[in-house]
This record gives sequence, structure tokens and C-alpha cells, in this order.
Amino acid sequence: MDLDIRRVIKSIPKDHGPEHLLPLTTEWGDALEDAPLAYTSHPRPLLARDSWQTLDGWWECAFVRNTRAGKAWRDAQPPASFDQLIRVPFSPEASLSGVGRQLQPSELLWYHRSFACPQMPAHGSCILHFDGVDFACAVYVNGSKAAEHKGAYLPFEADITHLLREGENELLVCVFDPSEKGTQLRGKQRLARNGMWYTAQSGIWQSVWLEFVPSTHIDELQLVPNMLTGELTVSVRATGIAMLSVEVFDIETPVASGIQSRRVDGRMTLSFEIPNFRLWTPQTPALYDVVVTYGDDVVRSYTAFRSVGVERDSQGVPHFCLNHQPLFLRGLLDQGYWPDGLLTPPSQEAMASDIRAAQRAGFNMLRKHIKVESERFYALCDRMGMLVWQDMPSGGDIPSDRWSRDVPTLVRKSWNSQRDDTDKGRARLGASSEGYRHEWMRTCEDVVRRLSAHPCIVGWVLFNESWGQFDSAAMTQMVWDLDPSRPVTSVSGWYDQGAGDVFAVHNYFRGIHLFDDPYAGKGTHGQRIQMINEFGGLTWPIEGHSSLDHSYGYADYETYDGWRAALEELLSQADALEAQGLAGYVYTQLSDVEEETNGLLTYDRRVNKLEM
Repeated sequence: MDLDIRRVIKSIPKDHGPEHLLPLTTEWGDALEDAPLAYTSHPRPLLARDSWQTLDGWWECAFVRNTRAGKAWRDAQPPASFDQLIRVPFSPEASLSGVGRQLQPSELLWYHRSFACPQMPAHGSCILHFDGVDFACAVYVNGSKAAEHKGAYLPFEADITHLLREGENELLVCVFDPSEKGTQLRGKQRLARNGMWYTAQSGIWQSVWLEFVPSTHIDELQLVPNMLTGELTVSVRATGIAMLSVEVFDIETPVASGIQSRRVDGRMTLSFEIPNFRLWTPQTPALYDVVVTYGDDVVRSYTAFRSVGVERDSQGVPHFCLNHQPLFLRGLLDQGYWPDGLLTPPSQEAMASDIRAAQRAGFNMLRKHIKVESERFYALCDRMGMLVWQDMPSGGDIPSDRWSRDVPTLVRKSWNSQRDDTDKGRARLGASSEGYRHEWMRTCEDVVRRLSAHPCIVGWVLFNESWGQFDSAAMTQMVWDLDPSRPVTSVSGWYDQGAGDVFAVHNYFRGIHLFDDPYAGKGTHGQRIQMINEFGGLTWPIEGHSSLDHSYGYADYETYDGWRAALEELLSQADALEAQGLAGYVYTQLSDVEEETNGLLTYDRRVNKLEM
């Protein structure tokens, strides 16, 4: 049996009881002591207007006990006073928030701030944007409800023009978050963190901002480059009647421009032939900046000429292809956690530093694991040439150790034995809640629609290790219908139903080799590449840069040289499988996270273990 029992035993989480993580900070978090804001760039780089204003920074907050919090958040009365300051967009559990306090399921978290009435066009609207609130919230402007929302990974907005008044305006937000006590999408958060499950966070965790939009304005912008013809099509859906003007730039050089006034089916469209267009690749991430003007509304965006897909070579072997050329994917699992910001990176430069570290180590892809980042992250990957394998966040019931860990770890044949399209199968996989399934589909649709214009994203990953898995074949078809331009990994790890473009194996306990795809040639597209979508996890803690005095991982080493040699040997074995038809791999992982010390970077990002 090709199974390392010692590593299996090592991987069983140990109950250490309540633990306090050692306080770690990043250099970017430290720098915030002297900086008013963590982020100053536009939060939406694919549809950026100059007329915006950040509301990030110091707010007031209050925790209010409420045994009916799960229902009361919609219409609860605000507290009489607010006794703490909180730095937005960091969750109260994150040290960078200035609070360091866990929101409990039996509490509501209230936010409060005032802002001056902005200068707006004579005829226009003021839009209030929240890019991420975990999990449910009600928003009030000057005492009137402006919006309510559920979904930690979905941005939302509200037109508050009619609620504004001269001078100071009051903004209140009431938040409820049950963490794992509910079935909502929450990723790897746990109130009682342990092993592979990390500190739960809550509240506002992405930027809050105002946008001022003229009455005649762009509602939706689509940029569609065709690398076969060199043509760029610009399509706009707009409110009001005006002339559409488009300018295209290669770096700062104008390469195309045009105007349009004719509408067809509610849209205005212009097409341009881009002379001597450049392809987007990791080595040369060529982007074309686009400025679109509609009346008084001016938005900036960008796009790239590139294609991704699964294609067969002359011997019939399927490969992942970029621009119709086979590309071997060397990836890192990227949890997107930070010791001082939790799910919120301490700055844009912090995200860029992670990307550069992965590139220096020879990796061309990050698998963004069970999390959706702000659009600033994907814009960095677009400009820096980092490919992204994008996971959907998980939720549902707490995963069953038996079905999500024990059985698939010990019994290889079980990987294809469990159905996910029956009531019994959904219950075993934590997806019995109809409300959870609806939220997952709503979030998945939004993520695909919102992020599909980023050239860095080269694949979607729907379900991971059975966590909340359901109807994966149908969900794969849903994503193909939304975005036929990218490969879809239906299931990563086990309980594969034969759908999707990828046979994605997780292999922490067996020898590194190719596995037989039981659905080879039977998928919807008739071809699937094989990825080792998780492996490795070799542990090397560094004193003073680890959250705990013990580690969770899959292998320990007595010396740094021993760890380094084992890592290089494992990656070499995986690289060698390219010649046998492997399409790529994802090594676990980019950075340490809390109890896990299996990263190439320490949790505080102060030590690169490969550059010691």
C-alpha cells in the first residue's frame, strides 16, 4: 500500500486546548502606525473613476449582546454610545483594527462614523460601496436604512443621494456573524481555531468608499480581446443619452480610438484592430489601458490578449495551454492570511511582496485558497504576471472528519465512491442546507462575473476536499455557461464526479506519481488534465516568527538543511512528472499560517525560508 502511515498519524490534529497566539506583526502593519490609511489605490481597477472618496480609517464601534442576533441585525436599535475605535478595513479580531476582540454569535457589532457631504455634480448620484462585510449587515445613513446584505465575499452598494444632507452625515453599520455556528460561506475560519482551521474574523474586512456618478453614466463595461484577429471589442451599457468615446493605450502610447452613438439591444459597441498586439504571459504581462468616456462620465480600465484552455498535443495528451502553448503550472497554495490583518492584507505592497517571493522561487501560479481577495490583488497579479487558480469559498455544515479526512486519506478507492447529487450524499458532505446551497451559487456566479475580466485568473476551483460539496457536475456546467473561456476544476481532492476540465488530486501521504483518472475521456469536454492540486506541507518553524511553540503539518525535520533537501527533492519529483503528462502542481504552501509552519515564508513574512 502506497501510504505513509507515519505522516498520516502526524497529520491528525491535536487538541491543545485554548491557546493564545504569539503576537506577530508584518513590516507593513508596523508602518501603519504612522500612516492614516492601509489602502489608497482605487478599489475597483477595472472600472475606476477619479470621483471617489475612501471611508477607510478610524471609525467607532461597540459590541452589543443580543441572544436573537441572527434575526435582530436587520432592525436592532443602535447603542447609546460607542466605546472603542476601530481601523477599517480590518476586522475587530485583527490586531491592526486596534480592537483585538472576537465577535461572538450572540452579539452584534455596531460601527459608526461621520463624513462630510461630498461635492457632487449638479445632476448625479453618490454611491456607497462596501467591498466585504462578514457576514450579514444593515447600513444606515442619517438614521434611514440604506441597505442590508448577506455574504462575506460579495461586495454591495447603495445609492445614498436622497439620504444625504448638508454638512456632517452619519453612517451606521450593524453586523452579525455566526462563524461556524452557521452554514454560511466562511472559508477556513473557526471560533476555536486549531490545525488547518484559522482564527475567525468578522465585520468590515474590505474597503468602504463613496463614488460620485453623473446622471448620464456607464453601468457596465466589457472589454473583449480576440488574439486570433488582434481585435478589441468595447461594449458599454449606459444610463442616459450621450456619445461614447474610447481610447486604447499600449503603456502610454495611443494605439486606437473611436466614437459611437448607436445602440443595439441597449448596448453601444466599438471594435478596434490593435496593430502588432502583444500577448500577455507571466514573463511579459502586456496590458492595454482603456479610457472610456460617456458624456461627463470617464472610467479607466485595462485588458490583455491571452487565451487559456485544455488542448491535446500530437500524441493526444491534454495540456494546460496559455496562448495555445503548453505551460506547466508550478503553483503555491495561498491562504491569504496575515498575523496582524487576518484575511485583510496590511497593505497593497504586502500583497505584491508575496507575489514577488513566489516568482523568485520559480513558481508561476498561486492557488487562492477558499478565499476571494479584493480586486486590488488580482490587478497586481495582472500587472506582475502571476497566474491565479481561483477557489470558491466553502461553507455548509462543519466538515465530517470521517468523510472529509479519514476515509479519503486511508482508502484511495473512496475518492470516486461518494455521490454529491442525492440528499444522503449532500448531507455527508455538509451541504444539506438549502440556504447554504443558494448562497454558494449566488456567490459563485458573482465571483465569476466580477473577476472574469482579470487576465491573471486562468481557472476556477469549485469544491475542496468535500467541504460543502453538492451537485458538482451541475455547478461545473453553471460556471462553464458563465465563463466558457477558462478551465474548471469541479472537485479538488476527492469525491470526483467526472465533471470539469481537471482531475485534481491531493497527495500528502503517498508517493509522488500520476494517478489513473477513472473518468478519462468521459468528461463533458472529453479531456481532462491531471493536477496535483495540493501536496507537500513540509514543516520548518522558525523561533520568533511562529505563532505557537508547536506546529501542525505533515513532516518534521531535525535541521534546516534536512528540510531544504526534502523540499527540493519533492519539487524535483513533481517537476519530473511533466514528461509523463502532468499539467502542474500546487505545493502547500506560500506562507505559514498560525499553527501551520509549512510555508516558504514565515507567517509574519519577515523570513523567506528559501533565502536563509
